Amino acid sequence: MPTDALPWTGLFDLFRIGIGPSSSHTVGPMVAAARFVSELPPGMPVDAMVVQLFGSLALTGKGHATDVAVVLGLLGERPDQVDPDQLPALVAAVAQRKTLPLPGGRRAAFDPAADIRFVREMLPRHPNALRFTATSPDQTFERTYYSVGGGFIVAEDEQDGASDAHDVPFPFATSRELLDMADAVGLSIAELQRENERSRRSDAEISRGVARIWAAMQACVDRGLRQEGQLPGGLRVRRRAPGLHARLVQRQGGNARDVLHGMDWINLFALAVNEENAAGGRVVTAPTNGAAGIVPAVLHYYDRFVEGADQAGIETFFLAAAAVGSLIKRNASISGAEVGCQGEVGSACAMAAAGLAAALGGTNAQVENAAEIGLEHNLGLTCDPIGGLVQIPCIERNALASVKAINAARLALHGDGSHFVSLDQVIRTMRDTGRDMLSKYKETSEGGLAVNAIEC
Repeated sequence: MPTDALPWTGLFDLFRIGIGPSSSHTVGPMVAAARFVSELPPGMPVDAMVVQLFGSLALTGKGHATDVAVVLGLLGERPDQVDPDQLPALVAAVAQRKTLPLPGGRRAAFDPAADIRFVREMLPRHPNALRFTATSPDQTFERTYYSVGGGFIVAEDEQDGASDAHDVPFPFATSRELLDMADAVGLSIAELQRENERSRRSDAEISRGVARIWAAMQACVDRGLRQEGQLPGGLRVRRRAPGLHARLVQRQGGNARDVLHGMDWINLFALAVNEENAAGGRVVTAPTNGAAGIVPAVLHYYDRFVEGADQAGIETFFLAAAAVGSLIKRNASISGAEVGCQGEVGSACAMAAAGLAAALGGTNAQVENAAEIGLEHNLGLTCDPIGGLVQIPCIERNALASVKAINAARLALHGDGSHFVSLDQVIRTMRDTGRDMLSKYKETSEGGLAVNAIEC
């Protein structure tokens, strides 16, 4: 297929406002369920409905609230609009009445405890699969969807890609194509990505969209700094962000000099976001929920600690990060269930490193180098959440990867952009490593820390 005919992944595909704890296990299934309801034949009387969750969605679905997300989607709720504080009441009402209201005044018998079924079988196309079946006395309507990471949903009969396949002025499928094209037309990576974004939106709409995403990230950090107590799920993981924040604020008035003070703040920003995500709060997929703390943490570092940081730099950050994220999604995966956590935290680290290098004025070669460093040093990272919860090791992993992204950008900016291993080669390596990785290390909670550190 020609490059310009491939589905194109834009900034607002990769950065989406939703709810925790997982883009593939919560956001995606909610979108799939809402889509299924919208596609029901208008004149079909629905007596009953059954939902089957396959593979990773079954193995870690309880810990990732996949069953809750399905109910919300069947109610027509959307991840970017639903009020997280209202979720328990909405789901409880369906469970109590054992009926589901549907468009057109219809009602179907539906008991979430019995009619959402967890099937350990992996379907061939992708580890995250959902099958919805609506029945009436003389008709059956069935659809299968795949949650392929980052909240992206693909139906059984659709190509695995982004939201559409429209033409963009500068289509690129590899980082080599991206660098050559940008050099030929005299644009930075961020500027070239903006030109492609303009095929969908005006400059004003792009700026408003970025501002909305950045505001959502800031709100998530702010809320994470205020929320006390334990995270849900039974592991009794205590929120650390509020206490760390109090200590850092107290230290600001002291005379002691700590050269790593900035690192503590970066850790704090990432912890705040990922604790909110683990609690089912509102986050931005960046490019997934499991890795949602990295881009916000690095952006907060840029905004708080870099002299001269401004809105233009923030937009440059997002645009360059999106260019890198689109390459990873196209040529490998951002799904932990498909390639392990290297596809989530590794991708986010590469995107954040590239975004920061671009915002700091790096050349295109330096931006590509920063992304390569960020991804290369997350190769082989497994996805082994304890109890199927996005808490251990996910929260700390985001904090460490945030610091790593900043270091990657700084290393790249200290060089001239030349390096031995290209971003394309690292992306291919990540894809191949994910293919060879045993399934128990890919968001199933059947290997690694998930079995060696079981909470009794």
